[in-house]
Amino acid sequence: MTVRNLDRLFKPASIALIGATRKPNTIGAVVARNLFNAGFDGPIMPVTGERAVEGVLTYKSVDDLPVTPDLAVICTPAATVPATVDALGKRGTKAAIVISSGFSKEQTQTLREAAKPHLMRVLGPNSLGIMVPGRGLNASFGHVTPKKGDVALVAQSSMVVTSIADWATARGIGFSHLISMGDKADVDFGDLLDYLAGDANVRAILLYIESISDARKFMSAARSAARQKPVIVIKSGRTDEALEASTSHTGALAVSDAVYDAAFRRAGILRVSGLDELFDAVGTLGTGSPITGDRLAILTNGGGMGVMATDSLILSGGRLAQFAPETMDALEKALGAGSARNPLRIGGDAPPKRYADALHALMADPNNDAVLVLNCPTAVTDGLAAAQAVVDTMIANKTRKHPVLTSWLGDNTAAEARKLFAANRVPTYDTPSHAVRAFLHLVEYRRNQELLMETPPSVPEDFQPDGITVRKIISRAIAEKRDWLSEYEAKRVLAAYGVPVVDTRRADTPEEAAHCAEMIGGPLALKILSPDITHKSDVGGVALHLTEPAEVKAEAEAMLARVREAVPDARIEGFTVQEMAVRADAYELIVGMTENELFGPVLLFGEGGIGVEVVEDYALALPPLNMKLATELMGRTRIWRQLQGYRSRAAVDLEAVALTLNKISQLIVDFPEVAELDVNPLLADAEGVLALDARIKVGVPALPGAKRLAIRPYPKGLEDRITIKDGRQFLVRPILPEDEPLVHHMVANQTQEDLRLRFFAPLKRLSHQAAARLTQMDYDREMGLVAVGPDPETGETIMYGVVRITADPDNLRAEYAVMVRSDMKGQGLGYQLMNKILDYARSRGIKEVYGEVLRENTSMLGMCRALGFIRKENLDEPGVVEVRIELGGGLAAE
Repeated sequence: MTVRNLDRLFKPASIALIGATRKPNTIGAVVARNLFNAGFDGPIMPVTGERAVEGVLTYKSVDDLPVTPDLAVICTPAATVPATVDALGKRGTKAAIVISSGFSKEQTQTLREAAKPHLMRVLGPNSLGIMVPGRGLNASFGHVTPKKGDVALVAQSSMVVTSIADWATARGIGFSHLISMGDKADVDFGDLLDYLAGDANVRAILLYIESISDARKFMSAARSAARQKPVIVIKSGRTDEALEASTSHTGALAVSDAVYDAAFRRAGILRVSGLDELFDAVGTLGTGSPITGDRLAILTNGGGMGVMATDSLILSGGRLAQFAPETMDALEKALGAGSARNPLRIGGDAPPKRYADALHALMADPNNDAVLVLNCPTAVTDGLAAAQAVVDTMIANKTRKHPVLTSWLGDNTAAEARKLFAANRVPTYDTPSHAVRAFLHLVEYRRNQELLMETPPSVPEDFQPDGITVRKIISRAIAEKRDWLSEYEAKRVLAAYGVPVVDTRRADTPEEAAHCAEMIGGPLALKILSPDITHKSDVGGVALHLTEPAEVKAEAEAMLARVREAVPDARIEGFTVQEMAVRADAYELIVGMTENELFGPVLLFGEGGIGVEVVEDYALALPPLNMKLATELMGRTRIWRQLQGYRSRAAVDLEAVALTLNKISQLIVDFPEVAELDVNPLLADAEGVLALDARIKVGVPALPGAKRLAIRPYPKGLEDRITIKDGRQFLVRPILPEDEPLVHHMVANQTQEDLRLRFFAPLKRLSHQAAARLTQMDYDREMGLVAVGPDPETGETIMYGVVRITADPDNLRAEYAVMVRSDMKGQGLGYQLMNKILDYARSRGIKEVYGEVLRENTSMLGMCRALGFIRKENLDEPGVVEVRIELGGGLAAE
């Protein structure tokens, strides 16, 4: 269940309070006081052994209640709660808040089982409760009643909710919802994100997360919510130690907090670290100011403050804007020669007009992405007048795209200016460093939103993997009960997925090693081959720069002696002999993967070599990837700048590195048996990449196929071919982000009448946002199928038809939309696409598919009738007909 019956939790018409009491300093008394005094306009019915609570007569049991409550708030001991929930469910109650604590795992499961048959939603146990100020609902034992607002807070910790409520109330910040989740017996983050995303009264969603229980559900709900409104998170536990069970470099580096970072970034969520940062981010993102990059222009009347702001910017990863020539001319004309440099200092005596002129020029500059205006109080200037000049300039330049942030320093002297900014929705901050941090929030949020719009394909088109070879190697290792592939096997796996590897051969004896050396030719590297030795160089199991077969033989004999002395119990299977790659300007990189117990596979990229744990220059991402996501992953490392070349050192073939990341990602998607992987070092230079060493851990996966992935990959299994009436064949496949140009081309080839019938209004073209929303989807809750084929004139692939369904969060109902090219009418393409999407809906367990059709769209209504849809008149919109079809849902497809 997801949003089902959550309206009874947050919008109840009646409430029962189980365990109400007048006994001072008890939770039952505090909850009763809050409930009865928050302004709720429905009946509140106390259930207790006392005669009256808060002046209201009580009821002895649930059975005695005069009406069935929409919501029950339960404060009784843990052992009594399951029976109470069952009794409420039999009465028809659909939501309960369990404030009671002290539940064992068994009691929590019993509570869940008591609620499930009645479709009752349970928040808690061990919950503070909820507060919905706009509805006069305070079903909590919080000590303050928060102000009404448009920000929702969801937290696991009761004390975090009370602390934030206290902190925000003192600062005049209001909330639409404050929700304490407690121990998540039923309602979890995914449910609440889905519900709050659909609430028009919620402008932003704040999360305090200690842990997530269902990664796929969370990621799907978070990606959906973040497309609609800002979602900002504080995640506790940033200092977790590395996973003790990991034996690879990747496993040691991919600690749980770093994985959460990667998940939040991919979900389009902004992560912050403290309360002041949390609400600063709400204010900054809430202005709706768009941003396109990380270049900041700083305007200040105090040189020192400008320098401090610059330091904060650069040290945090931002960039100072370089003014455009026309901007410099305008500034020098307004301010005087030599003034046009960033940070822009306009003097301690700057009057309001100087602020206005300078800001006007900076807002017009295409070379910056935002403007920060600073003001230091002086005896010869009026800070409030300067603030008014900033506001007036922004109003006069309201068509400009650049966000403007402000920081008026001081206390009493800046108070009125800050009120002015707040009244005009101009972001303002106490200090320049806080303002710079807010700017970087905008930058990070934009980047995360771009990642959010990337729904990666399952198979990069640039290579055809040899899955049969990989399956044989992995199956043999598992059958032999080996956890790790040998280096030789690991390199064969990489080669099967198109990753270049050095020529590597296996030898059982020193004599065979010498023969391999003769076949390959020097220079050579010799390595011990043992399933029990993780890091070969640590035990003398690596020898480099060997040239002659005799030298290889002698070194192999010496290596055997060294290794047997260092690890006498290790099984020695022989050696690997490989060519010594001589690439003087190549960088040593690492590409890896480890299994996170919550989010499943996690990919790692960074600077490689034997000191990888010491250098700690790496970034993480969740698979699957595409080229853009891979490049973004690379861009979050320090070595990224070096890879682009400097001085006499040529730039690395970055496309080859990104493609390697894609290939590794695809290997992980295709083979859930791969539990851990290291390619280290991966040499990269202008000529491409070359894997020198590789380690792969395998095993029987806990979850089959793509189910272990936090983000559902491109469902290649839905690809099929269809034939229309005139004999032409088309490929039908799930829609991809890169299909946006095909969508625009298809719309351009529609008649105006067909576009009006499809979109219910005249339309000449789709906006980028609309086309992106159509092509960039979360396959876990949406699906789009396109029919593509060659253009008869140019031979280029074009789109002839598209159909999609969008399921509700409960996966019970889905709305469809379908469109075919105007010149394809009468060929049965729309009918076949609809059949395909209905079959998919059945496989997902969806019970009903529905849509709205203009009454005059007789061809669409005829097709729906032929498919078995039932027609229903829309009394609210006489020109629109609703059609729906009941499906026999099957097992959810993966």
